[in-house]
Amino acid sequence: MTRKTFFFALFMSIAMLLPTALRADEGMWLLSLIGKNYNDMKKQGFKLSPEDIYSVNSSCIKDAIVGLGNNGRPFAHFCTGEIISDQGLITTNHHCGYGKLQEHSTVEHDYLRDGFWAYSKNEELPNPGLTASILIRMEDVSDRVNRELSDEMSEADRNAAIKEICTKIADEAKRGTYYDAMVKPMFQGNQFFLFVHVIYKDVRLVGAPPSSMGNFGGDADNWSWPRHTCDFSMFRIYANPDGSPAEYNASNVPLHPKHHLPVSIRELNDGDFAMVLGFPGTTDRFLTSYGLKETTDITNKLTHELRDIKIEILREEMQASQSTRIKYASKYANCSNYWKYTAEQNKALKALNTMQLKQDLESDYRAWARTQQPKYGQALGLIEDAYALRRPYQKAMLYVAEGLLTGTELPFNAYRLGLAIERALGEEDYDTRMAQLEMVKQRAADFYKDYEPSVERRIMKSYYNYVFANLESRYRPDFMNTAAKKGGKKFSDFNDYVDKMFDKSVFATKEAFDEFMKKPDIDKMHKDMIYIAGEQSYEKYIEINNLIPESSRDDMARGMRDFTNGLLQMASGKRLMAPDANSTIRCTYGNVKAYSPADGVDYRYYTTLLGVMQKEDPNDHEFIVPERLKKLYNEGDFGRYANKRGELPTCFVTTNDITGGNSGSPVINGNGELIGLAFDGNGEAMSGDIDFEENLQRCICLDARYMLWVIDKYAGATNLIEEMTIVK
Repeated sequence: MTRKTFFFALFMSIAMLLPTALRADEGMWLLSLIGKNYNDMKKQGFKLSPEDIYSVNSSCIKDAIVGLGNNGRPFAHFCTGEIISDQGLITTNHHCGYGKLQEHSTVEHDYLRDGFWAYSKNEELPNPGLTASILIRMEDVSDRVNRELSDEMSEADRNAAIKEICTKIADEAKRGTYYDAMVKPMFQGNQFFLFVHVIYKDVRLVGAPPSSMGNFGGDADNWSWPRHTCDFSMFRIYANPDGSPAEYNASNVPLHPKHHLPVSIRELNDGDFAMVLGFPGTTDRFLTSYGLKETTDITNKLTHELRDIKIEILREEMQASQSTRIKYASKYANCSNYWKYTAEQNKALKALNTMQLKQDLESDYRAWARTQQPKYGQALGLIEDAYALRRPYQKAMLYVAEGLLTGTELPFNAYRLGLAIERALGEEDYDTRMAQLEMVKQRAADFYKDYEPSVERRIMKSYYNYVFANLESRYRPDFMNTAAKKGGKKFSDFNDYVDKMFDKSVFATKEAFDEFMKKPDIDKMHKDMIYIAGEQSYEKYIEINNLIPESSRDDMARGMRDFTNGLLQMASGKRLMAPDANSTIRCTYGNVKAYSPADGVDYRYYTTLLGVMQKEDPNDHEFIVPERLKKLYNEGDFGRYANKRGELPTCFVTTNDITGGNSGSPVINGNGELIGLAFDGNGEAMSGDIDFEENLQRCICLDARYMLWVIDKYAGATNLIEEMTIVK
């Protein structure tokens, strides 16, 4: 499961030591500039043209690539999908569709446990809020934006100028269309690109295997190879009859896309060309050694320690109750994925000596900067000082954020509900007031649907005790220090305090909240212990954040911009550099490739269904194999999806450069055909978001043949097979 994975080369330090030829498997490249990579792509096995990937006027591969998002933040893509039929059918990862499966699941219809398949279009399930974005065009608008900027501007003035001109450019692009547009900065604000999308708002669930297959291996196998996870789910885009976006409506029709990807079931060999298009979330390849220290010592270390608390509680509670498992399935997945990621990344950063590489790069940069404008020589000093100033506050904010605002979910949600109630009751117009109160009730219903008081009570006790023991008193919310002071020498922990909170709070249960909403009382709410905990935790977070001097924020922004610009100049004429990922569509290319992670350890490039059976453990919920799958395996009916050895391939690895947001991205061969879905990266190179390691970095992919076999043989959803273009 990818929240973050990979890659692109460590800026210049490696570039200066290697030949100047571009390395094929490094970089998340902007589609409009892919022609610069074309000759290298051809050498790797690409058989099409740059226009077959990106064209404004003709059908091309980019028209089949979908960014999955949520209403309100349509450009913040959380996963990628691909269109694989002329009827708007899309595939993505199982873990990308997991939240929607969870929302539709009940104890009676447990789609997480049993899977879901629509054998006709009228069985497909709507998903309010889920959006699907397709790129229409992109344009480099750097010159137009940079004309409005100067080095003499303060950072506040610069940001205001950028916002004004970028809004104007985006508005011009949208005018007279049903498109959405946004200008995104690249290279730490040195370049700017306009992205124009069509965003579809009716996306329906079509199919997914059981979680025992879609999440086979669970936490144990996450971020590791070899893998046998059947990580896919299927959705369909619906639109108005004219193809324009529309909110869910029974009269909407399946989208007829400009392009859809054929699905290949041909043999896959070591060395084959592999290209990934998708919407990678964030990378930090220009991070300095000072930022790296903060990442390893504070962000990763503390996040892992804090999430470890919640992981253990949820594991116990979810294994004990089917109802609890359904309610907390998506929350657990989100928490555990980054929990393991932070630990694996720290291991990889240490093993690969990334700190020394960063310091070597900075030494080379300083030597170059001595012959340049003064701003380049000052950049690293500004960055170093800014990190030093914010270090104690970053640590405190992480404890408050992870421990008190997101790790425990009830207090902050109570505070937000309380604010909404207060705003509603402040409305003079009766109808407006009633409408807003109804919205509050709906928000509360959405929250309490996936909430259990007994689970949250356990989590709050553990987190409150941990944060109190590890956070300096000046950074704790007042309620914590007050409780400890009142307890005096008798105070040992927050267990009794949390019990008291739950016993008295109107937010502790859905029933108590519904009763309160019959006659909401603002004074009573302001005295509510859970509301107070949420309010004070949030205010403390803001207070700590405000302790970071504004001047240091400005210095950080200016320093990073000039440092990055300097690296670009150092690279000029020597190598291409890709900007950091920022949820905009990118192309990365490389090869299917085996690897050797350690002395005496050699991994081949693919796995098969045999490995699923070898890993099976009926006593371990992460390695349960459904009876139907075992029956099909024993019968050996792999049909046309078997390889030339008679095996059913399950997963394979490539050298592609991906990260979080690329989950579900299509893996495409040299002919433009789908061969798999990207879903993870390997732990040995978990440093990839910060430093690409060209020998170890691997993208872990679901083989399209396994996906098709499950749809066809396991699920019997031949209606879906029939609408695809399958290449033999």
